[in-house]
Amino acid sequence: MTEIDGIDPSVPPSGTGCVDCDTAGGWWFHLRRCAQCGHVGCCDSSPGQHASAHWRSSGHPVMQSFEPGEEWYFNFATGDLYESGPALAPPGDHPAGQPTPGPSDRVPQDWQQLLHR
Repeated sequence: MTEIDGIDPSVPPSGTGCVDCDTAGGWWFHLRRCAQCGHVGCCDSSPGQHASAHWRSSGHPVMQSFEPGEEWYFNFATGDLYESGPALAPPGDHPAGQPTPGPSDRVPQDWQQLLHR
């Protein structure tokens, strides 16, 4: 995959964690980055499911994993998964020292029971 409509590789990520969880004092399991505007949201296993909520509210369907070592893309509108794609503006993932789930001071003891499956 070399070119996908709706990807702007020049836009940096909105931060190092889920913007919406940070605002609400929540926590996340894994992070996803909007490939069009850079919004970092949490995955659908996370309680907030903010990456897919961002797609529904913005109409930006393509996101990339924001996890270290992962380069795959997903298109919410079509369900297509791509193993790789164009390089986005750095950083390409959250800091390696940031735990998963995170952030560590907001993750409840019973976090595994709170994941969406």
